[in-house]
Amino acid sequence: MAKYVGLDGFRGGWVSAWIDDGGRHGFDYSSSLDRLLSNPHSRAMIDIPIGLPDVGFRQCDIQAREWLGPSVFPGVRRGVWLFSSQGDANDYYWEHEGAGMGISCQLWNIRDKIKEVDDIITPERQRVLCETHPELIFWTLRGRKPLERKKSKAGQEQRIEILNRFGFSNIERWIDLRFGTGIGRDDLIDACACAIAARDAKCVIDEPKCDGRGLRMEMYY
Repeated sequence: MAKYVGLDGFRGGWVSAWIDDGGRHGFDYSSSLDRLLSNPHSRAMIDIPIGLPDVGFRQCDIQAREWLGPSVFPGVRRGVWLFSSQGDANDYYWEHEGAGMGISCQLWNIRDKIKEVDDIITPERQRVLCETHPELIFWTLRGRKPLERKKSKAGQEQRIEILNRFGFSNIERWIDLRFGTGIGRDDLIDACACAIAARDAKCVIDEPKCDGRGLRMEMYY
């Protein structure tokens, strides 16, 4: 029976949620992304950029930000993790690419996660491990209507209701079980959204060219 996996990063590593064609579902977490991906699955989706340009912004980030606003962090490039600070990165990008071409604190803070995924992804593996964005999934499942802020009580209630409707009936119990793991409520919620995308997503924002390693720069929703 086909299994679909969603992955999201948290401070201690990665949290995954899975659902299969029979409606069974569960969650797991690990400091090792490879361990979570070693479990058999038909498709996995992760909330981390895949396909990194050397310069400029990716079209999928620009389009998603037009739809969703500041919850999308544009500006990822290959090698962003090589800079010693966000300030050094922005000084370089502004000097070589122009004003306004820097990166946000949020993007800088996930640079190690970006590198971890970039280290294991290949064009062949990208057929099964794809990029998505949880807020894009929730926005789509709500009929392209905006939601309350993801960290607010109302926003989390909206997202949990959507997850329940699309098969994750145990999410509220899992939120209680996560205590002591370091996993945030929103991290677990986002992993479930990514799993729904792995099972259901057929639309993709992409661009015609690949990055320098032959990886597609695209985002499923």
